[in-house]
Amino acid sequence: MEITRPFEQNVIAMVWDFDKTLIRDYMQVPLFKRYGIDSKQFWDEVNALPEFYAKKGIHINRDTSYLNHILTYVKAGKMRGLSNQILRDCGKELELFPGLPEFFPKIKSLVEENEKFQKAGIKLEHYVVSTGFAETIRGSAVAPYLDGIFGCEFIEEPAQPGFLTAAEKALDGEISQVASALDNTSKTRYLFEINKGANKFETIDVNSQIAKSNRRIPFENMIYIADGPSDVPAFSILNQSGGVTYAIYPAHDRMAMRQVDALRKDHRIQMYGEADYTEDSMTWMWLSEQVLRIAENLVAKQELNIRKSASKPPAHLN
Repeated sequence: MEITRPFEQNVIAMVWDFDKTLIRDYMQVPLFKRYGIDSKQFWDEVNALPEFYAKKGIHINRDTSYLNHILTYVKAGKMRGLSNQILRDCGKELELFPGLPEFFPKIKSLVEENEKFQKAGIKLEHYVVSTGFAETIRGSAVAPYLDGIFGCEFIEEPAQPGFLTAAEKALDGEISQVASALDNTSKTRYLFEINKGANKFETIDVNSQIAKSNRRIPFENMIYIADGPSDVPAFSILNQSGGVTYAIYPAHDRMAMRQVDALRKDHRIQMYGEADYTEDSMTWMWLSEQVLRIAENLVAKQELNIRKSASKPPAHLN
C-alpha cells in the first residue's frame, strides 16, 4: 500500500525575533513607563539576580529570571493590577522600525500574486519567536500579519487546590504565575514546531519522530531574522539545515553593526543589514530575494516530481 506524504512542503516561513528586530527597544519600555519603574534599575537588578541567588545555593535561568522579577514587583505593589490585558495594551505603544508593518503583507504578495507560485500552491507564513511577552506582541501593530506568536506568558487565575471538583472562583485578574518561559536555547523548540507542523496540528507533538521528507516546513524553506548573539542557537539550527539567517542592526549604530558583523565572520549568520524594511532598502531586497529563490526552488522540485511520476505515453511502433 502506497503511503502518501502528509504535507506538500510548499510553505515558506519567515521566523522573527521581536525586540530590536522589529521594534527599536525592549518591549517592556511602555510597561515601565506606565508604572513609573526605572528600567535601568530593573535590568540592573535582573542582571544581579544569578549572583544574589547563587549565594543562597540556588541556580536560576539568566534568560527567564526577569519574569519572576516582574512578579516580585507585582507582589510588592510596584506593578499593582498588572494583567494580561495591560501587557497587550502596551503593545500598541511600541515603536516599529521603518517599513513595518507594511513589510509583512508586501513580501507575502510577492508569492501570492505570482501566477507561477500560485499554480504550485506556494504560501508564505510569518512567525515571531521571542523571550518577551506574547501578550505584548499580540497587542502590537504587526500581530494581524503573523501566523503564530511564541513568547512568555503569565497566568492571572491559577488553578487552586481541589480545582477539579470545586466551583471556579473568580480572582482579581492580576498576573501571579509564569505560564510559559522561553529562553535563548528553548527558542529552537519552536523552530521544530513550525518545521514539523506541531503548531498547526494537535495530533503532532514537537518530539514526535518525523522523517524530514514528511515535515510541514523543511528548514531549507525557513528564514530566521534576529538582532544578535542571543539568537545563535536558532541561527545554528537554520545554518546546519540549509535555511537562511539574517541579522538586523539599527541604522547609525556602529556598535550594533560590529556585533552582527562579528556573527558573520564567525559564520553564525549569512548576511546582515540595517533595520529598515522599506521597499528597495537593502534589507527588503535581500530578504525578498531569499523568498523568491526558495519559491523558485519549490516550483522546480514540484515540476521534477511531476515528471518523475508520469509514465511515458504509448507510441506507434515503426
